[in-house]
Amino acid sequence: MSKQILGIIGALSFEVELLVAQLEDGNSTVISGITFHTGTLRGCPVVVAVSGVGKVNAAVCAQLLITVFKAERIINTGVAGGLAPYLRQGDVVISSDLVQHDMDTYCTGDPYGFISGLNTVKLTADSALCARLKALAENGDDSHKVYSGIIATGDQFIADHKQSAVIIERFDAIACEMEGGAIAQVCCMAKVPFCVVRCISDNADDSAAMSYADFASAAAKRGADLILSFCEGETV
Repeated sequence: MSKQILGIIGALSFEVELLVAQLEDGNSTVISGITFHTGTLRGCPVVVAVSGVGKVNAAVCAQLLITVFKAERIINTGVAGGLAPYLRQGDVVISSDLVQHDMDTYCTGDPYGFISGLNTVKLTADSALCARLKALAENGDDSHKVYSGIIATGDQFIADHKQSAVIIERFDAIACEMEGGAIAQVCCMAKVPFCVVRCISDNADDSAAMSYADFASAAAKRGADLILSFCEGETV
């Protein structure tokens, strides 16, 4: 039985460059302006892509991974802003569910974040995939903690405590970012297992822009190390 192809998405190149650098038998293909790197990581067949920032870019990337590259599982890695007060820079958040905090048809009677077609607010990540990633993360760097929870996605860089408070109140989310919810929607529609793994780079408040610039690269490295450990543990 052959190993399943793993799709890996980072919004920006620094979020996946450590993975691309370690690809064996690597090749690159550009489709719709997105570069897809195929090869193996620690013996696991992968396709690593830099989607670009935001929900539309992420959705296009995820759909191409599924339809063109036949990805059978997708992991979205990168950084996120922490919403929960207990989160600190460097902590890892593994998705239980994804929501899209900027989806708003509330005035028509829908709940905030309601996704038409799927008729849900929460997009549930694959429990087995996420459990394995969480276990690997907990066995890693002891100086930072690992949490599971709801991750909120929207086409905004959240850097305002008032915006953060609204997202927390509406969705009970513990972290926020700009791609995971779109990837989750594509995967749910295609019935492809997925998990979103985010390392906290800032606190999604008025200091977020400065914190992000200072810490993003270190946070991204932790996510890349986690995926390498995941690939290393894959069996035939």
